[in-house]
Amino acid sequence: MGCFGFLKVMMFIFNGLIFVAGAALLGVGIWVKVDSGSILGLLQNIKGAPEELGQLLNVGYLLIAVGVVLVVIGFLGCCGAVKESRCMLMLFFIIILVIFLAEVAGAVVILVFKPVAADLIEKLGGAAKKSIAVDYGSNPDITGLWNTTMETLKCCGFYNYTDFSDSPYYKQHSSYPPQCCNGEVSCVDPVNVNSSIPHIPGCFPKILKLIDDNSIAIIAVALGIAVVEILAMIVAMTLYCKIGSKNG
Repeated sequence: MGCFGFLKVMMFIFNGLIFVAGAALLGVGIWVKVDSGSILGLLQNIKGAPEELGQLLNVGYLLIAVGVVLVVIGFLGCCGAVKESRCMLMLFFIIILVIFLAEVAGAVVILVFKPVAADLIEKLGGAAKKSIAVDYGSNPDITGLWNTTMETLKCCGFYNYTDFSDSPYYKQHSSYPPQCCNGEVSCVDPVNVNSSIPHIPGCFPKILKLIDDNSIAIIAVALGIAVVEILAMIVAMTLYCKIGSKNG
């Protein structure tokens, strides 16, 4: 097996795994959104399963989006290598390049223009607060998404618990979400009413703190992904050129 054959096999195996992973994520995402009732019943029947498992249903759209991207990338990579299709290999290269450039741009904004990034995220706080004020307690998807975020990050609202003051949830229960009071069912005012309940930080400052605390790990993972993407682009372009010279 020559270098060309070796690259074809590696391209096929690597992208085959990506395709299978993407198909699995896509299937699970569709199942979650189409048949959420049976999944919720299954999760509830698991002995010792925490109630928070039900919140996994809210990641269905994310799984579908990621699954579609991985399926497309895997399909183009596999078929492009096996069928020696320059068109598919070029599309594969372009998609990986776009993802790579987006990651580089995000890294530059976060690392070099960190205050600008923080300011941009803070400006998005208006939309986040609006989603809470309009949909939290009335829209199951938005409510579940916020519940999952708050339970995972141990935070409350975008800035703090007052984000929920005008929400449908507060109007229905006359209290804030339990996540704002360490799981307490009665959560009238998590700061002033009960001094034994500590103040729960908002999700925006919590995310900023997580980025600060884990910046080295984030950079390491990002660099690892970038290396894989660069290698994939090199292999794709090498096959593209080899096929072109072979057919020429």
